[in-house]
Order: sequence, then structure tokens, then C-alpha cells
Amino acid sequence: MIRFTSVSKYYPGDIPGIVDITAEITDGEFVFLIGPSGSGKTTLLRLLIRDLVPSEGELLVDEWNIDSMSSKSAYLLRRTVGIVFQDFKLLSDRTVFENVALVPEIMGKSEHEAQKAVMNVLELVDLAQKRNLFPQQLSQGEMQRTSIARAIVGGPKILLADEPTGNLDPATSLSIIKILHEIHTLGTTVIMATHNADIVNRLKKRTLTIEHGRLVRDEMKGKYHVPLKSEKKHPKKE
Repeated sequence: MIRFTSVSKYYPGDIPGIVDITAEITDGEFVFLIGPSGSGKTTLLRLLIRDLVPSEGELLVDEWNIDSMSSKSAYLLRRTVGIVFQDFKLLSDRTVFENVALVPEIMGKSEHEAQKAVMNVLELVDLAQKRNLFPQQLSQGEMQRTSIARAIVGGPKILLADEPTGNLDPATSLSIIKILHEIHTLGTTVIMATHNADIVNRLKKRTLTIEHGRLVRDEMKGKYHVPLKSEKKHPKKE
């Protein structure tokens, strides 16, 4: 369960990232987070992994209170919350297998447990045959699938995806969405920030629309109906 209660995040100079957001996401939901560039989507996701902390309000992720938990405990939260980035963030000097295996190694899994977990997720994302290749030997879609495998190998309850199809062609984007949907059917809560109107309109999932840092729509079977760009700058905090 994720619960935002009047959450705001301000950057230096009182520039708002998100403003007074109240929303609840229950276990097992698939949620699209949409809005113009600069509207606050990435800020919201960064709060959920405690890369940022709220300036105001309360944010709960399962039993974790993001504001009151210590920064040293953030690694425990990140065992619960996995994240997929648009730019992959893979280590170029490690193979597909080694990139994914970093997570169970950090979690202290035995070599046997780590190998089994890695191979299971590589099978899920259809990369088992490319496990010994390096990132530079992969296509963009394969790199994103590796990123997804790394995000889920630790068995997180929540998966965040920040524009995971932003650099991909339509066919590859659809394959990534199918993987995320399959992960969701296994019981994982999925929150995906996206500008891909076709995917949002096709899947008809719950949609949260952010504009100028504020939650302006919360629709159970939403459509993509926001402008391509923010039409004005965020106001400063009053």
C-alpha cells in the first residue's frame, strides 16, 4: 500500500516538484502516471524510493514512513521497491547476467540462490540466451529488458518504471509493456510514468495525471489527455 497525504516537495528556491498530493495506491494495482515534461512525475517516483523526502505531508510505503525513516534504512525500502529507468543505468563492464546478479549479491543471497533468481528473471524477460553479452552488444529493447530483470530479481512488491519506453520504437515499446503487464499479473504493484498515449489509451488502467506538480485527475480507466508540454512554469511556494 502507498499513501500520499498532502505531500509536497520543494526544491531550493522554493521551486515545487509536487504540491499537496493526496492519493492511495493499493497492493497489486497497475497505475499510469502521466503529465507534461516537468510536471512532477519523476519527483513523485524519487520520493517512493527515498531518493528525496517530502517537504510537507506524509508518505507511507507499506510500513515505511518516508519522512521519518533514516537515510541508512533506505536500502531496506529498496528491497520492497524496484525501479526501471529510461536510460537503463547498466554497468558497461558487466554482462547481462552480472548486471542482474548485483542485486541478490547485495542482498546476501548464496551463489546458488543468486544464480537461480537471475536465470528465472532472465527467462521471464526472454534474455536467458544473451546472459553473457555486454550492454554494448544489446539492442535498446534488450538493455531495457535487462534493466527490468535487475529491478525485479529481488522480488519487490512494488515496481516503478520511469519512462521505460521513452527511447524505444513502437514495437519494442509494446514488448516492454507486455513484460510489465506479466509482472503485474504475478502480484506486483506497477507504477509507470509515461508519455506514450497509445499505450495508456490501449490498456485503460488507473491513470494519475500530474500538471504543475498537482494531481489534477485520478481515473480508474483513464485516457491520455494532457498537453505535450507544460504551458507555464511552476509558481514558487507562497
